[in-house]
Amino acid sequence: MICETEEDVFRVVREKNVSFIQFWFTDVLGMLKSFAVTPSELEEGLTEGMGFDGSSIEGFARIEESDMIAKPDPTTFQFVPWRRGDRPVARMFCDILEPDGTPYEGDPRYVLKRLLKKAADQGYTFLVGPELEFFYFESNKAPKTLDKGGYFDARPLDMGGDLRRETIFVLQNMGIQVEYSHHEVAPSQHEIDVRYDEGLKMADKTMTMRIVTKEIARQQGVYATFMPKPIFGENGSGMHTHQSLFQGDKNAFHDPEDQYYLSRVAKCYIAGIIRHAREMAAITNQWVNSYKRLVPGYEAPVYVSWARRNRSAMVRVPMYKPGKEKATRMEFRSPDPACNPYLAFAVMLAAGLKGIEENYALPEPVEEDIYEMDEAARKAAGIDSLPGNLFEAIREVQSSSLVRETLGDHIFNKFIENKKIEWDRYQTHVSQFEIEKYLPVM
Repeated sequence: MICETEEDVFRVVREKNVSFIQFWFTDVLGMLKSFAVTPSELEEGLTEGMGFDGSSIEGFARIEESDMIAKPDPTTFQFVPWRRGDRPVARMFCDILEPDGTPYEGDPRYVLKRLLKKAADQGYTFLVGPELEFFYFESNKAPKTLDKGGYFDARPLDMGGDLRRETIFVLQNMGIQVEYSHHEVAPSQHEIDVRYDEGLKMADKTMTMRIVTKEIARQQGVYATFMPKPIFGENGSGMHTHQSLFQGDKNAFHDPEDQYYLSRVAKCYIAGIIRHAREMAAITNQWVNSYKRLVPGYEAPVYVSWARRNRSAMVRVPMYKPGKEKATRMEFRSPDPACNPYLAFAVMLAAGLKGIEENYALPEPVEEDIYEMDEAARKAAGIDSLPGNLFEAIREVQSSSLVRETLGDHIFNKFIENKKIEWDRYQTHVSQFEIEKYLPVM
């Protein structure tokens, strides 16, 4: 369903006898929020927006300034496939506004829109293609897997194939083009790759894919999770994020004369991602659990470096294929799929643009297996590592002028405040591991 204007939305709602229209947005942490209006209230919702209490939303307004407005973006109108029937339900993503109609600084979608405008003012369009990994479990009570499959396994080992297929059908019905899907390395782990798109559209699509994946699983009596590291001793779930800048129809990352087929813009952009990776980690890997994935030995990037073939590097540049200039891109491999995509895409773009503006120098690629290098060899090669836990990531981001400027003071402060609370709770929690290991002997 393609809608471009408010009139398009009104027409579809009338013709399809739509019963409810859900207004979607996210809190600071990237949790999807929603409320529904009836068609009789849609005109007010589209023209003026609908008011709600922002003080109850994580990272939004304080109690004394709680009035917020959710104004839907008509171009995001789509039917909710699991609410079909004679009276279908639709949804639109919203921008959050102040009561006077100005953008609300605590809205993650506005943060990304602001960075996209900055890129556009410099002549660039930001294209993103995330690869989201996830697990299917029997329930949300324990990580009990559905299969023993491995990388690219087919049935009978891939018991989640039917769930993936149904999820893809739903995504396609919602206008989201899927490139491919497959079983991942760990038991019951899967991946769905969405075709690249403009940054804001892709952030909306990422939120949609997460909720669709979970809903299709729920309908089949199982549970889908984007938790970064749910199983001890197995690979965690990442969100490898392919990105490039275009100037009109031309890929600004491509240079046919360069040995790596990378332009100066691409090299400076990648250098920006590398230089600011540690301070971005709290945004791209925002949970205590995120750092259980970012450890050596489980195919997750730990070391700040780039390469072409080497998948142990944090940034990879896929090999150029003749005639595929538009496919020249970089792949940022450390983010995980439980991040807030609006904030994560914003800080990635900010780091890349900073690299271009400041003409950062790109270090030489590291094609050897970094996991096999000792500490001295990594130090000699100038290879730093990502933060080892959320506390270290918080310390890094607190001093980051880049992230503060990107998020704005409101979200920056609210986000750090929330992460400190999470770390304090984690630090004082006594785990089952500690009970089993220490209680019998101490």
